[in-house]
Amino acid sequence: MDHVHRTSRPQLRRPRGILAWEGWNDACDAASGAVAYILGQRDDPKPFAWIEPEEFYDFQVRRPFVEVDEGGTRKLSWPLTSAFAVETNTAHDLVITLGEEPNLRWKTYTRSVARLLAESDVEMIVTLGAFIGQVAHTNPVPIIGVATDPALVEQYGLRTSHYEGPTGIVGVMLEACREIGIPAVSLWAAVPHYLAANPNPTAMLALLAKTQEVLEVELETTELAAAASEFQAKVDEAMAENKDFTVYVQRLEKQSADISTIDPSGSVELITEIEDFLKGR
Repeated sequence: MDHVHRTSRPQLRRPRGILAWEGWNDACDAASGAVAYILGQRDDPKPFAWIEPEEFYDFQVRRPFVEVDEGGTRKLSWPLTSAFAVETNTAHDLVITLGEEPNLRWKTYTRSVARLLAESDVEMIVTLGAFIGQVAHTNPVPIIGVATDPALVEQYGLRTSHYEGPTGIVGVMLEACREIGIPAVSLWAAVPHYLAANPNPTAMLALLAKTQEVLEVELETTELAAAASEFQAKVDEAMAENKDFTVYVQRLEKQSADISTIDPSGSVELITEIEDFLKGR
């Protein structure tokens, strides 16, 4: 059964792909937010294909939404994985895919996405992810790299990961790309655990900066850079009002931490106090 629904077959120049999913792989909305930002720079982007959701989502876990338009017509909104064609000013156009992490049949799902990309002549893929780490917001966002070929990680100067444990749809997607022969790099941003409740434009910007380098494309990120600067300034302002917060961040800045961990250094009481303080701000 073909789970891919196409509305058109866009003519693209040596396209490359950017993929992200909402859910487990998407701390602080950094991955999905980065992709949504790119699409938001286009006027009313329309997907040229999507993955039919029936076989891949538990609708009692992720129920469809009922929406009512201005004319009073009711319609259902289903969880979809949608593919968009984006032209660029470089040698490579883009196929951008955004979806929600599915609940069921991950192998079939990722193979369907990989087949869609292959049929669209995508030459190379970057998947985006983000995780909560023991990092300071005052330092550059660490970007971890995993790839279908370890040489790609070295080629692009990415920090390697030795993580072993449960994975999300991004990890399974990499296997599907390997099976079909499309080179793929997975970029992961580490976001500060004490900012975990907030969308993080700084991490979004860091992911897109590395994506541009890997895929050899240019993306307009001026507005996102401004949002990241404002976000950083607000956190700095809040930190300046709380001595314990300041001391804790300074300790994170200095220590050589394993950023794959989600267990922050410091007492639970202190971390809770900082998180509550930031929520109040």
